[in-house]
Amino acid sequence: MAGGGNGDMTETIVNAGAQPRVVFRGVSELVLDAKGRLAIPTRHREGLTGNGQLIITVDHGGCLLIYPFVEWTPIETRLMSLSSFDDQIRSVQRLMLGHADEVDIDAAGRILIPPALRKYAGLDKRVVLVGQGRKLELWDDVRWQAQIARPISFPDGLPAELEGLSL
Repeated sequence: MAGGGNGDMTETIVNAGAQPRVVFRGVSELVLDAKGRLAIPTRHREGLTGNGQLIITVDHGGCLLIYPFVEWTPIETRLMSLSSFDDQIRSVQRLMLGHADEVDIDAAGRILIPPALRKYAGLDKRVVLVGQGRKLELWDDVRWQAQIARPISFPDGLPAELEGLSL
Protein backbone atom coordinates (compact mmCIF):
# COMPACT_ATOMS: atom_id res chain seq x y z
CA MET A 1 0.00 0.00 0.00
CA ALA A 2 1.26 3.48 -0.84
CA GLY A 3 0.15 6.87 0.40
CA GLY A 4 -0.13 9.08 3.41
CA GLY A 5 -1.85 8.45 6.70
CA ASN A 6 -4.78 10.78 6.05
CA GLY A 7 -6.91 8.44 3.94
CA ASP A 8 -5.80 9.96 0.60
CA MET A 9 -4.07 7.01 -0.94
CA THR A 10 -3.62 4.55 -3.68
CA GLU A 11 -3.77 0.93 -2.62
CA THR A 12 -2.79 -2.16 -4.53
CA ILE A 13 -5.15 -5.04 -3.87
CA VAL A 14 -3.82 -8.52 -4.62
CA ASN A 15 -6.31 -11.26 -5.48
CA ALA A 16 -5.15 -14.86 -5.49
CA GLY A 17 -4.14 -15.80 -9.01
CA ALA A 18 -5.01 -12.42 -10.50
CA GLN A 19 -3.05 -9.33 -11.39
CA PRO A 20 -2.89 -6.74 -8.60
CA ARG A 21 -5.59 -4.07 -8.91
CA VAL A 22 -4.92 -0.49 -7.98
CA VAL A 23 -7.55 1.42 -6.02
CA PHE A 24 -7.42 5.21 -6.19
CA ARG A 25 -8.86 7.15 -3.26
CA GLY A 26 -8.94 10.72 -2.02
CA VAL A 27 -9.26 14.27 -3.31
CA SER A 28 -6.29 16.43 -4.33
CA GLU A 29 -6.46 20.12 -5.18
CA LEU A 30 -3.87 20.81 -7.87
CA VAL A 31 -2.76 23.41 -10.42
CA LEU A 32 -2.26 23.01 -14.16
CA ASP A 33 0.85 24.78 -15.40
CA ALA A 34 0.80 27.26 -18.30
CA LYS A 35 1.33 24.42 -20.81
CA GLY A 36 -1.59 22.37 -19.47
CA ARG A 37 0.53 19.88 -17.56
CA LEU A 38 -0.66 18.24 -14.38
CA ALA A 39 1.73 16.92 -11.72
CA ILE A 40 0.28 13.62 -10.56
CA PRO A 41 0.48 13.33 -6.76
CA THR A 42 3.17 10.88 -5.69
CA ARG A 43 0.67 8.62 -3.94
CA HIS A 44 -1.06 7.94 -7.28
CA ARG A 45 1.99 7.59 -9.55
CA GLU A 46 2.72 3.97 -8.70
CA GLY A 47 -0.79 2.95 -9.70
CA LEU A 48 -0.62 4.88 -12.97
CA THR A 49 2.81 3.89 -14.18
CA GLY A 50 2.37 0.25 -15.20
CA ASN A 51 3.77 1.00 -18.66
CA GLY A 52 3.88 4.78 -18.30
CA GLN A 53 0.81 5.23 -20.46
CA LEU A 54 -2.58 6.53 -19.43
CA ILE A 55 -5.84 7.09 -21.21
CA ILE A 56 -7.72 10.32 -20.63
CA THR A 57 -11.27 10.64 -21.90
CA VAL A 58 -14.38 12.67 -21.16
CA ASP A 59 -17.21 11.90 -18.80
CA HIS A 60 -20.79 12.93 -19.46
CA GLY A 61 -20.75 14.78 -16.11
CA GLY A 62 -18.27 17.40 -17.35
CA CYS A 63 -15.01 16.05 -15.95
CA LEU A 64 -12.19 13.99 -17.43
CA LEU A 65 -11.50 10.35 -16.62
CA ILE A 66 -7.92 9.12 -16.24
CA TYR A 67 -7.33 5.39 -16.55
CA PRO A 68 -4.18 3.29 -16.30
CA PHE A 69 -3.86 1.71 -19.74
CA VAL A 70 -4.52 -1.78 -18.33
CA GLU A 71 -7.85 -0.63 -16.85
CA TRP A 72 -8.96 1.18 -20.01
CA THR A 73 -8.37 -1.70 -22.44
CA PRO A 74 -11.38 -3.86 -21.38
CA ILE A 75 -13.66 -0.79 -21.37
CA GLU A 76 -12.55 0.14 -24.87
CA THR A 77 -13.00 -3.44 -26.09
CA ARG A 78 -16.50 -3.61 -24.62
CA LEU A 79 -17.54 -0.25 -26.09
CA MET A 80 -16.24 -1.21 -29.53
CA SER A 81 -18.14 -4.51 -29.41
CA LEU A 82 -21.51 -2.75 -29.00
CA SER A 83 -23.72 -2.07 -31.99
CA SER A 84 -23.22 1.35 -33.53
CA PHE A 85 -26.71 1.14 -35.05
CA ASP A 86 -28.27 2.16 -31.72
CA ASP A 87 -28.18 5.97 -31.42
CA GLN A 88 -27.66 5.97 -27.63
CA ILE A 89 -24.81 3.48 -27.83
CA ARG A 90 -23.27 5.43 -30.71
CA SER A 91 -23.42 8.61 -28.62
CA VAL A 92 -21.56 6.92 -25.77
CA GLN A 93 -18.98 5.53 -28.21
CA ARG A 94 -18.44 8.99 -29.71
CA LEU A 95 -18.05 10.52 -26.29
CA MET A 96 -15.80 7.94 -24.64
CA LEU A 97 -13.83 6.51 -27.58
CA GLY A 98 -13.78 9.61 -29.73
CA HIS A 99 -12.23 11.72 -26.99
CA ALA A 100 -9.89 9.05 -25.59
CA ASP A 101 -6.29 10.22 -25.75
CA GLU A 102 -3.15 8.32 -24.78
CA VAL A 103 -0.70 10.29 -22.65
CA ASP A 104 2.61 9.48 -21.01
CA ILE A 105 3.87 10.40 -17.56
CA ASP A 106 7.10 12.35 -17.91
CA ALA A 107 10.18 12.00 -15.68
CA ALA A 108 8.82 14.70 -13.35
CA GLY A 109 5.54 12.80 -12.84
CA ARG A 110 3.49 15.14 -15.04
CA ILE A 111 0.98 14.50 -17.78
CA LEU A 112 -0.02 16.89 -20.54
CA ILE A 113 -3.79 17.31 -20.70
CA PRO A 114 -4.59 17.72 -24.42
CA PRO A 115 -6.17 21.10 -25.32
CA ALA A 116 -9.46 19.59 -26.59
CA LEU A 117 -9.92 17.73 -23.31
CA ARG A 118 -9.05 20.82 -21.24
CA LYS A 119 -11.66 22.75 -23.22
CA TYR A 120 -14.33 20.05 -22.76
CA ALA A 121 -13.87 19.97 -18.97
CA GLY A 122 -13.36 23.75 -18.63
CA LEU A 123 -9.93 23.24 -17.09
CA ASP A 124 -7.95 26.41 -16.64
CA LYS A 125 -5.60 26.50 -13.67
CA ARG A 126 -7.12 25.17 -10.45
CA VAL A 127 -8.23 21.53 -10.73
CA VAL A 128 -9.29 18.70 -8.46
CA LEU A 129 -8.18 15.07 -8.87
CA VAL A 130 -10.63 12.59 -7.33
CA GLY A 131 -9.91 8.91 -6.73
CA GLN A 132 -12.68 6.66 -8.03
CA GLY A 133 -11.41 3.15 -7.50
CA ARG A 134 -9.86 2.00 -10.79
CA LYS A 135 -9.77 5.48 -12.31
CA LEU A 136 -9.32 9.12 -11.41
CA GLU A 137 -11.62 12.02 -12.21
CA LEU A 138 -10.17 15.41 -13.10
CA TRP A 139 -12.46 18.38 -12.45
CA ASP A 140 -12.26 22.11 -12.85
CA ASP A 141 -12.25 23.41 -9.26
CA VAL A 142 -15.41 25.50 -9.72
CA ARG A 143 -17.31 22.61 -11.34
CA TRP A 144 -16.15 20.28 -8.56
CA GLN A 145 -17.38 22.64 -5.86
CA ALA A 146 -20.77 22.84 -7.61
CA GLN A 147 -20.86 19.05 -7.95
CA ILE A 148 -20.28 18.37 -4.26
CA ALA A 149 -22.65 21.16 -3.19
CA ARG A 150 -25.60 19.40 -4.84
CA PRO A 151 -27.57 17.22 -2.47
CA ILE A 152 -27.86 13.56 -3.37
CA SER A 153 -31.47 12.65 -3.95
CA PHE A 154 -33.28 9.62 -5.30
CA PRO A 155 -36.64 10.84 -6.70
CA ASP A 156 -37.36 7.36 -8.11
CA GLY A 157 -36.19 5.56 -4.98
CA LEU A 158 -32.83 4.10 -4.05
CA PRO A 159 -31.13 2.33 -6.99
CA ALA A 160 -31.29 -1.45 -6.64
CA GLU A 161 -27.47 -1.62 -6.62
CA LEU A 162 -27.43 0.37 -3.37
CA GLU A 163 -30.10 -1.67 -1.57
CA GLY A 164 -28.63 -3.27 1.50
CA LEU A 165 -25.45 -1.15 1.45
CA SER A 166 -24.57 -0.19 4.98
CA LEU A 167 -22.13 2.63 5.59
